[in-house]
Parts: sequence; structure tokens; C-alpha cells
Amino acid sequence: MKRDRERVVLITGCSSGIGRAMAEECRRRGFRTVVTARDPAALTGFAGDRSLILPLDVTDGVSIDRAVADAIEWAGGIDILVNNAGYALVGPVAEVPLDGLRRQLETNVVGAVAVVQAVVPHMISAGGGCIVNIGSVSSLLATPFGGAYSASKAALHLLSDALRPEVAPFGIHVVVVRAGGVATNFPEAAGKGLERYRDPSSIYHDKFGAMEERAAMSKNLAMPAADFARRTMDAATRRNPPAILKIAGGSRIVPVVAMLPKKLLASVLGRKFGLR
Repeated sequence: MKRDRERVVLITGCSSGIGRAMAEECRRRGFRTVVTARDPAALTGFAGDRSLILPLDVTDGVSIDRAVADAIEWAGGIDILVNNAGYALVGPVAEVPLDGLRRQLETNVVGAVAVVQAVVPHMISAGGGCIVNIGSVSSLLATPFGGAYSASKAALHLLSDALRPEVAPFGIHVVVVRAGGVATNFPEAAGKGLERYRDPSSIYHDKFGAMEERAAMSKNLAMPAADFARRTMDAATRRNPPAILKIAGGSRIVPVVAMLPKKLLASVLGRKFGLR
């Protein structure tokens, strides 16, 4: 990578959780950091000459183009893109609102690709860069009531696999972080909207507690967000970054469980979530 300036990092979804921790880690390292969120008012504490706060909605192409242009004007380039913006939609596949499913895929998959497409030309002009897509171990193991989120992360992982050799000739690396549990407010956000399934009209109304359990699963063995951010940036700044970074709670055991025969796996997960 040719660079005659300070390293510049653009991070999406910085209002809380992993995104905020990533921005704080980049600031600690002295990087010039473009800190973004749909509502920039949520980005308190990042003002300063080494941080640029911008509104960025990954589902809005105009918003993406404006943010990337402002970042380039401010810093002269983007060396590392951290695609973090996203959320989890919890609910049974047979009843999940289709508009909600579309929003899930639009945010977690299409939005991430849209930001990549906006940033890649600038990385090519600069002689290289690194794209970090925050994925999930859920991409390997779809549990009951978590199908929409797992599908979105599986799609992001596979698109990253295709992107990696496509951009390698231009000196651009692609890192997928196969994240396990991280200590953030992600579980609380995932639990929003579940009340619809408490209603007796839902065929799963008696499994409401299991859905709440699924929404809170990322609390299991959760790694502090600051540690997650530090290890992610350690990887992203290597001369030869890894293709897959497996960190945080469950990131190593879940792939093993996912290798069980599908019928056996369905039986095990069915019992865990009270679907007998």
C-alpha cells in the first residue's frame, strides 16, 4: 500500500457497541478516524482534529456517497474500512414480517456492499487498503428464531469470499471477523419487536421465552468490546491481514457444533429451544 499520509479508518455504525469501541481503539492508536452513524448526535466524545463525525445510513446511497466524499476531502484517502453497521432480527421464519426481513438484508448485506463499492475506487487509487467486514459465528449455525440474522451474515461472509480475490490485484485485503459474543447492547436491540409473538395469534406464542433466550445468546462468554476492537485492529493493520479472524465467545466451538448432521443438529437445537 502506497501512503504518504497518516493511516485513515472509516467505521460504520459507531453509535454504540462494537462500532464505538472500534472508533475509540483507532483514536487510541492515533489514526485519523471517520466516525459515522445514522444519527451523528449519538457520537458524543469523538470531536477533535483527528476524528471526523459524519452521518451515514448504509441503506441510503446518497448518504454513503456524501460520507465517503467528505472523508476523502478531509483525510485524502481511506486505508481501512470497517463495515460494522447492522442489527439482528429475531423471530420464526414462518412468521417473521417480510418487510423486516428485507430491512435485515438491506442493512446487513446490501448496505455493507454499497459502502465497499463506494470506497474501493479510492483504495485502488491509493495503491491498496483493507476492508474489514464484521461478520458473525451465526453465519455457520442458524438457530431457531435466528434465521434472518444468520442468513444475512452468511451472505456477507460469502460475498467477502468472492470480493477477496477480486480486489487482491489492487493491493486490497478483505478480512471477515467471525465474531462470537461481545459485551454490548446488541442483545437488547435484538429483543425489540418480539412482543408480536407473545400474542395468542402467533403459532409460537408459547415459545416467547425461547425467542428472548435467542435474542440474548450473544451474552454467553461475551468478550469486552474494547478487547474485540483491539484484536480486530491488530489484524487489520498487519502487513498481510488474515482472511478470517475468529474472536469472542463461541467463535471456536460453534463451528464444531455446526458440523453435526443436519437432522441431529435440528433435534439438538429443537430441544434447546423447547421445540419438541
